[in-house]
This record gives sequence, structure tokens and C-alpha cells, in this order.
Amino acid sequence: MYQHCPELVAAFVSRGYELIGHGHTNAKQQGTLSEEDERTLLTHCRQFIGHESGQLPSGWLSPWISESHLTPDLLLETGYRYTLNWNHDDQPTHLQTRNGKTLWSIPYPQEVNDIPMIVARQMDGKDFAQLIIDQFDEMREQSRQQPLVMGIALHPYLVGQPYRLRHLRRALRHIADIYHQGDIWFTTPGAICEHVDSLAVLRSDISTATPHI
Repeated sequence: MYQHCPELVAAFVSRGYELIGHGHTNAKQQGTLSEEDERTLLTHCRQFIGHESGQLPSGWLSPWISESHLTPDLLLETGYRYTLNWNHDDQPTHLQTRNGKTLWSIPYPQEVNDIPMIVARQMDGKDFAQLIIDQFDEMREQSRQQPLVMGIALHPYLVGQPYRLRHLRRALRHIADIYHQGDIWFTTPGAICEHVDSLAVLRSDISTATPHI
């Protein structure tokens, strides 16, 4: 991205978007790398983004969502605070690493994602838009019992095609209209990580506090 269209990344930064590490190329799967090569990849991407855009990424999504058994450990050791590689729950969860510290897993969608839906399952644009609406409405109803995270994974070369884009707008308008009712948080995975990390610290402080009689 920085080599081929740096102006696009600059536009993201100027709008205040969060940048997340996603590897150097999708031509190689991260899970096949040696520990040394994987550490080099993670370190290089983090330092490069920090140098070029002035913000060190705290999150990581592996190319092809491929990771080794050591990826969570190496992520934490190279300065990342959360991973988007796991989609085992609709809530953030913490992963214990080999140094005893926590790496957060922030939910990343595999179903509400235009690559598996449109490419692999040949879903039409209007059906994908309805999928987003149905997912949102159901999760909003469930979130009355517990907070949930809903992500929408979009790739411009797919959903940005005009005949699909008009349907995506319909789905996003539906969410935006309900957003104004005040019970939804539009945010970034980094902000979610900060929030749940603060809650974990608070619980830890409470559990270790000495009771006063």
C-alpha cells in the first residue's frame, strides 16, 4: 500500500483512521514462516507503519489470516496488543502468551465479509447487504443481555463495484439510522482493546485490594 498508493494511506491518516498491520504481501502465508522470519515480519511492518504514518499499530491481521503456534507470543513480544486472527466469539477475549502477559483477541468477521460471501459463495450484492442488516438486528437484540462486537469486512475491489455499492449503502443507512438512538458504539478495534483492557485492570485492582474494616 505504501509503495503503490501512499496517497491512499495518507488520506486514512488525515481522517483519523486506525492503521492495523496486515503483513507485507498476501503471496506468503505467515503460518509457514520460521520464528525468526515471523518476528522479522512483525517488527518490520510495525516500524515501517510508524515511520511512514506517525502511528505504531497496536493490532495485527495476518495475511490470509494464517498464523503459527507462536504468532500470539510473537505479536506481544514485538509490541502489538491485539490480534484480529481469531473469530471464535463475538466478544473480546484474552490469550495467554508464553511470557505470562495478555494478548487481546478482537472479533473479526468471517461471515459478514465480502470475500467469502461474494467470491466463495457467489452471493449477490443485495443479499450480502441483507446479511449485514440481519446480522446487525439480531446482534443488537442479543446485546441487551451482554455487549457484543460486530465487524463488517469490506474490500473495495469487490463491494465497491457500483452495482454492489448501492446495496451496501442501504445496509449502512439502516445501521446509521439506528445509531442515532444512542445504544451503539461506532469505534475501532484499537479503542475496543483499550476499553476491555481498562476493565481488566479495574477487575484486577478490585480483586487484589485489601479490604478495610
